[in-house]
Amino acid sequence: MPAFERYIGIDYSGAETPESSLKGLRIYMAEGDDGPAVEVPPPPSPRKYWTRRGIAHWLAERLAEDMPTLVGIDHGFSFPIRYFEVHHLPPDWPAFLDDFQRHWPTDADHTYVDFIRDGVCGNGAARMGNPRWRRICETRCRAKSVFHFDVQGAVAKSTHAGIPWLRYLRQQLGERVHFWPFEGWDIPAGRSALAEVYPALWKHAYPAGNLTPDQHDAYVVATWLREADRDRRLRAALNPELTFHDRSIAVVEGWILGVR
Repeated sequence: MPAFERYIGIDYSGAETPESSLKGLRIYMAEGDDGPAVEVPPPPSPRKYWTRRGIAHWLAERLAEDMPTLVGIDHGFSFPIRYFEVHHLPPDWPAFLDDFQRHWPTDADHTYVDFIRDGVCGNGAARMGNPRWRRICETRCRAKSVFHFDVQGAVAKSTHAGIPWLRYLRQQLGERVHFWPFEGWDIPAGRSALAEVYPALWKHAYPAGNLTPDQHDAYVVATWLREADRDRRLRAALNPELTFHDRSIAVVEGWILGVR
């Protein structure tokens, strides 16, 4: 039996502010066994596209419903272990969320990621990373570092913009949602879950057709999650074969779903 009833793929963007309507923010959702994943439009408003704040509030509502849901978001959920060592932080993900949001309040009104990078607000200088630092999962799939800003295909800005919203969802939902793998590699039956994804792992298997690159990434995630849950690939992806050492680090750094 599938573990989930609903699958949500989110293509994320760290551009502008939490209130900005961004073409790069896309949501696709798949339910049941049949039919393609469909795009979820933002609530009716003068804004044409989703905002980061709007996505966080929408997710909080969906994940509070009595429908086990798996959400894949394409930004980093944590930082390399070297970051924790350099900044003398305990290897504790919930504490990391609080510490990061204090220094990088990218969920605050009218706040650009670059405002904090430039010292206009927050205290990013006290919690900077190095683009040479990479998580184990990033080295495995040749993804860029979460600190590699201002290059094509980088997820640094979306990661720095998105992490405070993970904290928000955790505060809003408590035990209703499982943050994988930080709260365990096995997701309890009937529980909704959030996982970090990397659409490049799967997009070659799904033609883009008339979809924009952002739409395609979100569509691919929702589609793959549903198909993998039904043919048992998801079970293997949620429990990758890792050494004890790598597994202990990954519960702090996080893991990209589907990376072996």
